[in-house]
Amino acid sequence: MKLSVKSDYAARAVLGLARQFASGQPRRAEDLAAESHIPVNYLVQILIELKAQQIVKSVRGKEGGYQLAKPPAEITLGHILRAVHGEIFDTPALTDANCPAELREAWRELKESITAAALAANFQQLAEESAAKEKMYYI
Repeated sequence: MKLSVKSDYAARAVLGLARQFASGQPRRAEDLAAESHIPVNYLVQILIELKAQQIVKSVRGKEGGYQLAKPPAEITLGHILRAVHGEIFDTPALTDANCPAELREAWRELKESITAAALAANFQQLAEESAAKEKMYYI
């Protein structure tokens, strides 16, 4: 299983917005792109998709930009993957009558495990882990 760069970039963008959420200030796409190492034009396309899924919202005006549409604790990695790909994990074997039943069951279990893990990782936790690492002192 290989996820696209788009899913990584979308997760980076949401993490960047999650870090800023408490301030209530929107982030400019250019600033978010630079911080997250994402080409700005590609990031804008991703933000538009995330906005359509009500994960982010845009704020107009001179001080405008993008913000999370809901608290980061309510947004999971699974939500991001679904927003940019549809299903978190999918295989045609799940609906293929020619696939042996025991193999189909193994695929179903894998899908459930991956989906559960993706839905368990919320952006509040990820932002807090990131903040804790920034506070660490290295000797």
